[in-house]
Amino acid sequence: MSISLNFELNDRDLEHFNEAMAKSKQAAEGKSAEDIIGCAVKLLADAQKVRIPDFILERLLRLDDMIAMVRDQAWAMTEEDKDRVLSALVYFCDPEDIIPDHVQVLGFLDDAVMIELSVRELKHEIDAYDDFCDFRQHQAERRGLAPDKVGRAEWLASRRDELVERMHERRERDMGVGYGSSSGYGAARSYTRTWRPGLFTFR
Repeated sequence: MSISLNFELNDRDLEHFNEAMAKSKQAAEGKSAEDIIGCAVKLLADAQKVRIPDFILERLLRLDDMIAMVRDQAWAMTEEDKDRVLSALVYFCDPEDIIPDHVQVLGFLDDAVMIELSVRELKHEIDAYDDFCDFRQHQAERRGLAPDKVGRAEWLASRRDELVERMHERRERDMGVGYGSSSGYGAARSYTRTWRPGLFTFR
């Protein structure tokens, strides 16, 4: 038997997480991009050693996507866009997060909440990357190649540039929306991933 639990974060709750993020950013000063990504990678590795609820798994998969975005050579994010993603990943470098990860079942709950907030903040970046991965998958299947073998041909770069331009336009249009945007985790929508250089696997 399974049950469904819903909870709402009010402004005071969000401020608590904002303060935690600010504290993490301060603690992570001086860390390189590789260090920050390494912290997020370690979180995913630790999460795969234990059983976690599906609603946390869904968020961890999105964390995996954020890591893939900055690592994917074909996507080739600009430094400005990459810094926005790294700014979200920095929370996972704080060893004193809100709920210690070793706590059974709920150890990754605070991480899941922070990922959810980051997904909302990076909605346009993630949507553009999802579209790019879908396009790459389609082209790989059409050409009879594995997705990771699809190189940076002119058609791939052209599609990437188109998606990045649209991402920037949407982000500028929605500047200041913040946590009000939808993250796409509604019950009526399932989340399936096309290939990307991710790390997290379904258990």
